[in-house]
Amino acid sequence: MKIEYEQSVTSERHEGAEIRDPGRGLRADDRPLDPQSEPPLGAHLLTPRRGYMHHGIYVGEGRVVQYGGLSWGLRRGHVEEVPLSQFSRGRPIWLRAPSCMVGSHGYDQHEVVRRARLRLGEDRYSVLTNNCEHFCEWCVHGEHRSYQVDDRIAGYGSVLIKLVELLVRIRVDRNRSGGDPRRPAPGQCVAMRPG
Repeated sequence: MKIEYEQSVTSERHEGAEIRDPGRGLRADDRPLDPQSEPPLGAHLLTPRRGYMHHGIYVGEGRVVQYGGLSWGLRRGHVEEVPLSQFSRGRPIWLRAPSCMVGSHGYDQHEVVRRARLRLGEDRYSVLTNNCEHFCEWCVHGEHRSYQVDDRIAGYGSVLIKLVELLVRIRVDRNRSGGDPRRPAPGQCVAMRPG
């Protein structure tokens, strides 16, 4: 069965570093889907959005189960079955390779489809704790996880650590100077100005 979907993104951009950026949610083993091919049944699909990758499960006959989330604006969506073209919105589609998930072998394709459809209508979307990637990882591997969220938290964590270190350094410097940043700390040499 040949599945057609609109592909408005150029092949340069499709295969370029912009989409390969791990901050966008792709892993090294993820592979682009040939626009003329049908995804395998139960495949974990990804398609780029502004600043993140959207995830869904291919359930056959040109249909994808996805967590709608905030994909259509600020309205919170639910788990829904949509045409492949609605899932991709004309953007390239990528296949998540099961081998890139550490320590988890995953379910067979029919069980993945069953698990995805089991949650149709669910309306508990949360960007940090129950997003489209959490949903797909649960369907495929039984693990409720979002690698995009983990990567972002790790990135914010390193920024937060640097901020805390800076604040501690400022506080230590103030304590040494008795609270006045212009006053030298005890034992600190001060050049005498000629009088």
